[in-house]
Amino acid sequence: MKDPKGRTSIGFEKHIFICENSRVSGHPRGCCQEKEGSKIKMMFKDEIVKMNLVGKVRANGSACLDFCEQGPTIVIYPEGVWYRINNPEKDVKDIIKEHIIEDNIVKRCLINL
Repeated sequence: MKDPKGRTSIGFEKHIFICENSRVSGHPRGCCQEKEGSKIKMMFKDEIVKMNLVGKVRANGSACLDFCEQGPTIVIYPEGVWYRINNPEKDVKDIIKEHIIEDNIVKRCLINL
């Protein structure tokens, strides 16, 4: 069967999961949805299109990634690098440019326990 999108292989070079989990208001751990998780997901999708990475990189919303206090949080595979987003405008662009394109860790965004 021919792929409707014209793909010739399965998967992506990089896969970004952005937490969009929602909890009841006032939950002690908070939630990424209240911290604009869905907006951040769309920012990643827009940047992927802008940087001509469609088909190579995929950004998907995720349920809870379990680092709620750090949130909003993302994880990038296959590396398994976990980031928190403090400044969405700057962080999303830098993660796409530095991590996705140049294969460098964006240290200021790393989750630290």
